[in-house]
Amino acid sequence: MGIVRLAGCVSWSALLVASAAQAQGAPRQTIGLDGAWEVRIDPADAEAARAHPHEARWFPSRVPGSVQQDLIAAKRVPDPFKGINEAPIQWAGLTNWQFRRVIDVTPAMLARDHLDLVFDGLDTFATVSLNGKVLLATANAHRRWRVDAKAALKAGRNELVIAIASPIKTLQPMVLAEAHPLPGEYDSAFGDEPKGKQTSPYIRKPKYQYSWDWGPRLVNIGVWRPARLEAWDDAWIDALRVEQEALNDAEARLVARYRIVADGGTSLTLRTTLTAPDGALQTVERHVQVAAGINEVSIPLSVARPRRWWPVGYGDQSLYGVAGSLIVQGAASDAVSQTIGLRTVELIRKEGSFGFKINGVPVFAKGANLIPFDNFPGRVSEAQMRGIVQGARDANMNMLRVWGGGYYLDDAFYALADRLGIMVWQDFMFGGAITPPDAAFRDNVRIEAEEQVERLQPHPSLVVWAGNNEVLSGWENWSDRKAFKKHVGADEQERIGVGMAVLFDRVLRDAVLTRSPGIPYWPGSPSTDYEGPTDTDKDGDRHFWDVWSGSKPVARYTDGCPRFMSEYGFQAMPDLATIRGFAGPGGLAIDSPVLKAHQKFLAGEGNARLQLYLDQRLRPAKDFADLVYLTQVNQAQAIDLAARHHRACRPVTMGSLYWQINDTWPAISWASIDYHGRWKLLHYAARRFFAPQAVVAEHRDGATRIVLVSDATAPITAEWRVTAFDMAGGKLGAKGGAMTLDPLSAQEVASLADGDLFAGAAANASYAVAELLVDGRSVSRQIVERGVPKEMAYPAPGLSARWEGKRVTVTATALARAVMLDFGDIAAQPSDDGFDLLPGESVTLDIASEASSTALARALTLRSLGPQQ
Repeated sequence: MGIVRLAGCVSWSALLVASAAQAQGAPRQTIGLDGAWEVRIDPADAEAARAHPHEARWFPSRVPGSVQQDLIAAKRVPDPFKGINEAPIQWAGLTNWQFRRVIDVTPAMLARDHLDLVFDGLDTFATVSLNGKVLLATANAHRRWRVDAKAALKAGRNELVIAIASPIKTLQPMVLAEAHPLPGEYDSAFGDEPKGKQTSPYIRKPKYQYSWDWGPRLVNIGVWRPARLEAWDDAWIDALRVEQEALNDAEARLVARYRIVADGGTSLTLRTTLTAPDGALQTVERHVQVAAGINEVSIPLSVARPRRWWPVGYGDQSLYGVAGSLIVQGAASDAVSQTIGLRTVELIRKEGSFGFKINGVPVFAKGANLIPFDNFPGRVSEAQMRGIVQGARDANMNMLRVWGGGYYLDDAFYALADRLGIMVWQDFMFGGAITPPDAAFRDNVRIEAEEQVERLQPHPSLVVWAGNNEVLSGWENWSDRKAFKKHVGADEQERIGVGMAVLFDRVLRDAVLTRSPGIPYWPGSPSTDYEGPTDTDKDGDRHFWDVWSGSKPVARYTDGCPRFMSEYGFQAMPDLATIRGFAGPGGLAIDSPVLKAHQKFLAGEGNARLQLYLDQRLRPAKDFADLVYLTQVNQAQAIDLAARHHRACRPVTMGSLYWQINDTWPAISWASIDYHGRWKLLHYAARRFFAPQAVVAEHRDGATRIVLVSDATAPITAEWRVTAFDMAGGKLGAKGGAMTLDPLSAQEVASLADGDLFAGAAANASYAVAELLVDGRSVSRQIVERGVPKEMAYPAPGLSARWEGKRVTVTATALARAVMLDFGDIAAQPSDDGFDLLPGESVTLDIASEASSTALARALTLRSLGPQQ
């Protein structure tokens, strides 16, 4: 196969047919290097070449991407997302690879003063060569790399080769030589790294690729983000930051800070244009003298009567456009643009409190944790990201936490959050492993942090940077860290601890302070900002895993009021359509090998934890499809209990972010939206328990506590009522009243003793319905039970379905708890699911599916917690 040539070169060079003299001062030009490349095993990796002779010859590759994607596309390995195919691809991450393509260069291109190669992401230990000349060696997948390539280029054919070494093979000799390697994250299940001797703590690379308790081990190697060739002459704009110096209702004072790279001393004009949300334009020009190298230029801007950006539910998502043009010798030399929002962010910290004020308003954070969208980030589409961000908004969320074990997401994700009003908690990319204490590691991270903070600075949705996920709290609290500290001794313990303190308290904090002033920095999650013990209810944010990981009863969620719950979670299986997609046809059971392969908690034994909680709370499953349903009910009910409790704890508690909203592959996990974008029952439940106004009914110690929650910034006139019934539908008792919901509040309105409400009825034969009504309309409803569902004597629900096209009306003749519309192998998403129906109640739903209405009607099974029909 011939070497891949640079597509589009002729059209680009046609713009540059002028002579060298005429080319001077031409605009900066960009040629994309994405698309078709070639890849092979590096000839220097003789052992791998002997083991895989076909892959030792060039075969097609795609950029952005990874060699694992190339191998799958070429059918050299099976798809690891299918069946039990994770093992056959592991050799790819243990092999050294070469990627190549040809760039055809014209004399006109060579006439430019500068020709730079730019790589937005090389994963990870890459050596870039052009025509046999080494230009660049990299050691950080999270950084952008730029190198002057002009001296190595020639007219005609130029061969670009990127050799990328196996990160495991590169680091393993050093790690194996350590008596006590740094504590890492998740041990390999494939024997390529001895247990307890992980290479991942020592590398700047997405950590989840080494496996996690929800994802596979796929140690990517490749050019994973866009690559390009940039041509420029006199000067270009390396960065534009628009900083907000002051904001009030009358005026916003801004500063546009440019970083200009110049070829030499010259005069130029900077033109800055600000576009308001209504389209009004404001242009400011400034003449400046720049010197060779890097120049910092500041342009003041003023906005009269500014329109603020608000989180969803609190106001509009007003956005401004800022465009900068560089004019040299009367001609445009470069241009940049970005979209910004005007808002203030304050981290609430007083006597242990933790929360966020946006534009002076204390906002209760409702949302979830976001993990990477795919184990192969090079193939993530904007549509895939939009499905999750829009799904968050549709479930009444206002915050997503970008977890620290993945990668800094593409600009398109943050632009979606800006437009949809979803606040972003952004972790720096540290997932749990203890960090190396050496200065060189910290300096590598410093550059990464400065680049990423500067890149994401324009986005108003980003409201906090956090230094790490569970690194500091793990060092303080985890048993393996305590054992490590004992083994290495006091001096080495102090050296490592001080190194982490410098990294998380100085290096990363300084990157935020200098590159994104006005945005809070938080050194880790969970954390107290070095003010006291971490991961407690009393101070800072909390990760609560007594339920699920600790096997404690679900009721433990209501034992206390944390300041901010940034992690808690409960697993469930995805829909049967997703399971069939990776498992294929045939019989399935909870301990089937393929289901254990797609369950990463406890190295595949996590399905036993699913069964533990099913046995504690719910009835036995009738068959496998019913088992899938019951796990989803258990997940939805557990997180519903926790999230409502957090909201009822306001203002002590100011945030509830469950783990997790999404998946990186089709799996049994904590996600509420599976890898294919299909909602589990939890996500439908989130729309109810995160509603702007909600009722919280907690039964405990022989009484039902009623709390009414409102996120509105103005008072709301409302009614509440609690009505108790026996299982035949007979009314036992009722309480209620009218009241005003205070702004931004949680108000306890009643504590109802069982004897007063249920009139002596048996606990398993009665229930109550708590409702909140606004303008006579029920805006929130919750069923109150005095036992776990398996103890309840539910009647036969008498469920029926009436179809009109792809719209179905579901009716119950008796109480129907947690009704699910199950379409089996057919992928379908109802407009609501997992809801309760009271006796005689009906609900009409739209079904989104590519299947026909006839196929949907034939496939539908109506499930509930009551006796099976």
